Amino acid sequence: MDIVQDSPIHNNPLVEFITCKDHTVSGQEFTILLDEQSGLLVTTPRPPLDELGKYYESEAYISHTDGNKGLFEKAYQLVRKYALKNKLRLISKHKKTGKLLDIGCGTGAFLETCMKAGWTITGVEPGEKAAKLASNKTGKNIYPSLFEKELNGEQFDVITMWHVLEHMPDLPATIARLKNLLKPDGLLVIAVPNYNSYDAVHYGKYWAAYDVPRHLFHFSQRSINELVSVESMQVTETRPMIFDSYYVSLLSEQHKYGQKRWLPAFFTGLHSNLKAQQTGEYSSLIYLIKNV
Repeated sequence: MDIVQDSPIHNNPLVEFITCKDHTVSGQEFTILLDEQSGLLVTTPRPPLDELGKYYESEAYISHTDGNKGLFEKAYQLVRKYALKNKLRLISKHKKTGKLLDIGCGTGAFLETCMKAGWTITGVEPGEKAAKLASNKTGKNIYPSLFEKELNGEQFDVITMWHVLEHMPDLPATIARLKNLLKPDGLLVIAVPNYNSYDAVHYGKYWAAYDVPRHLFHFSQRSINELVSVESMQVTETRPMIFDSYYVSLLSEQHKYGQKRWLPAFFTGLHSNLKAQQTGEYSSLIYLIKNV
């Protein structure tokens, strides 16, 4: 395990924030540290890159399996169909068509949606099983890494990262690469959990979106703004992901009580969304980012 001592943003010092358990795979405990200057949270110790993969070996990752068996998986797939339309509608308000790169494309559901709408698509997905499913859906080659040399020289009208940035080991290198791959008038879309949301505070160390150690970083609005500004980009708009508070609350209930308590999860998710109407601190936020 690698012990993290400094923040990737300006090498700021880190202080202890909270300790969480890996409820999905290993049962190990990890400490989350806070960069007080930028608001970024960092998971430590960090598994070596060659060992990170084993922490993803779980059927709990529905987005990597297309599971559709139990009530929970069926509900997830139903909500995902609605969310896919919303995602396409969001980018279409800014760009009608063009070249789109989806990083962490999972089984390719969003890529397929965009392809059917006329977009020229490219996908990145490190998970072999998920990448194969995505390739079968789209008929496209799916790259295993954002840093593949085949992407060198490419530029895209839209780049999307739906709950992916928190998994990237090297934040500065990732943001620099995104800047390089984005057209000067392009749109970068990043969606990440928000640890300043009501449901995050309510569940504390049981909050499912901490998801250590798979989530190497945890973001606030301030930290996203600071991170992209290093590469002369700017957040121009934020949008809520309304359903995330319910989904995360349901998983958090299971972490805390050992079972999916649907009713308490629903009311916590609802309360989180209602509070966020005043504070803007939704469970997950979509950041629309452009070059300055």
